[in-house]
Amino acid sequence: MDRRTFLHHSAVLALLGLGGTVHGDPERPAGVPDAVLVPPLPPLDHKGAIDIRVRIPHAATQGRFSAVETAVAPRRMGPSPHAHQRLDELMFVLEGTAQLLVGEEIVTVPAGGWHLRPRLLRHTFWNPGDTPLRFIDMYFDEPFDDYLEELFHRLTPENGFPEDSPARLTRLRELAEIHGLIRFPDAREQRHALMTRYGLQ
Repeated sequence: MDRRTFLHHSAVLALLGLGGTVHGDPERPAGVPDAVLVPPLPPLDHKGAIDIRVRIPHAATQGRFSAVETAVAPRRMGPSPHAHQRLDELMFVLEGTAQLLVGEEIVTVPAGGWHLRPRLLRHTFWNPGDTPLRFIDMYFDEPFDDYLEELFHRLTPENGFPEDSPARLTRLRELAEIHGLIRFPDAREQRHALMTRYGLQ
């Protein structure tokens, strides 16, 4: 993402205020998204692990971006290191402190901090602290909110998809292909090493 595009996306997000009320103008040309007012909600509960809540779905912006709130329990590891073929990702930390692996670098992002991860960068995140972590991730040019909504709220044991069941693993492979998710052969080992190094669950 070039600087001009990044600044444009950031300005649009600031105006939106972070799914809510759509304000349209019939005189505006087709193809231009409407403004969206997102009402405040109580902080998202991590439910003892990690949970997500879509705040701006990609459908509200004609696929240009989405915004997803994530809550992470204390000392909790995120996903295995991965990368995205098409997706640029912008994080804003609302509460707590996030730690990230980006390439080979460990990055700490405190509350109020931002972190931009352009496509094709290997990365993951975790909560290193003893208090909850909550952040907004904004996803550009890829409907990644659909992937997260299915992963966290549909492919669950309660819905007939136990953690390592063949049906769940098959669907995860399909979703990775659809959304350009890049997996690495050593990702599980690297995730385990990070958990051991930082005392995470």
